[in-house]
Amino acid sequence: MNTVTQKMKFRQFLIKYSEKHGVTKAVIKYDVTRQYIYFWKRRYDGTPQSLADRSHRPKYHPKQHTEEEIKLIKDMRKRNPHAGLVVFWVKLRLRGYKRSITGLYRMLRKFGEPRQTPPNPKYITKPYEKMLYPGQRVQVDVKVVPTACIVGDAKGEKFYQYTAIDEYSRFRYIEAFKEQNTYSSKVFLEHMAQGISF
Repeated sequence: MNTVTQKMKFRQFLIKYSEKHGVTKAVIKYDVTRQYIYFWKRRYDGTPQSLADRSHRPKYHPKQHTEEEIKLIKDMRKRNPHAGLVVFWVKLRLRGYKRSITGLYRMLRKFGEPRQTPPNPKYITKPYEKMLYPGQRVQVDVKVVPTACIVGDAKGEKFYQYTAIDEYSRFRYIEAFKEQNTYSSKVFLEHMAQGISF
């Protein structure tokens, strides 16, 4: 690391000042603790680079993978190079692997394994199934009636138009309701069944 930051320059000047005037005076002048000065004096080797901040990442984590688990993952990956994450995790579990699937994913990424994204299945359009007789399939739709279409005594009220279209004959049945709910749907279907004889 060749870049010298302001923090590194400050620490170097602080150490030199403490060596010349004493630690106590350096503490009073720069408003730092004695431990801070002694810490950087121990690390200082005469170069500003030795006063740079180091990684705070712990060297060891109590829940990190053990050497046996890492060896198991590598050995199983050699035998199953194309297995997906879930399938691979299940196979490891059968061999005694106790970690979560997210832990396995992080370990595979640490090994440099690229993320395997399954290809999207190609969408194949289904041909339209032609109806053979009336009533074989009926399309039902509900929409709000525009206020411009409501005239007379009903003007200002809100209506919902229920529409049913027979796909074979294209016969259409329409009815309006003041509410769109299960009761209105039930009544509409009953009226449609009573009024149409296929």
